[in-house]
Amino acid sequence: MVDAFTTDDQRFMQHALDLALHAQDEHEEVPVGAVLVLDGLIVGEGWNHSITAHDPSAHAEIAALRDAGRNLRNYRFPGTTLYVTLEPCVMCAGAIVHARIARVVYAAVDPKTGAAGSVFDTLISPLHNHRVAVQGGLRSAQAGELLREFFRRRR
Repeated sequence: MVDAFTTDDQRFMQHALDLALHAQDEHEEVPVGAVLVLDGLIVGEGWNHSITAHDPSAHAEIAALRDAGRNLRNYRFPGTTLYVTLEPCVMCAGAIVHARIARVVYAAVDPKTGAAGSVFDTLISPLHNHRVAVQGGLRSAQAGELLREFFRRRR
């Protein structure tokens, strides 16, 4: 795990937070956004759209990976960093490992389904044939408050 966040980390996480707001404000979706970056450039982005797409796999991370696949014309993304506003779930963690993403930076911890060490160790398991560097907590208060407010309004 890396200890410090760079200015690029801050910038790309802000973009992911903007996508989370887009999901919430434009689509009434759970506010989670994700950005995949290669060599300082965004190669894929996405936001949650499971409700509107009627698709349980339409998480922000999966959308960003699909976008990157189209843009890069590949299904593997070595050397990339994925910025996501919520700790990935088991489904997304599996896709991240299979896509060979080098690093994941997430904002808020997911205490119910987090798969980067909070609940499950899927993303950080040494049993995989690919290792992903994981760093959490970047803008966690902002992302967490966005999620809490969303669910408060829905209740």
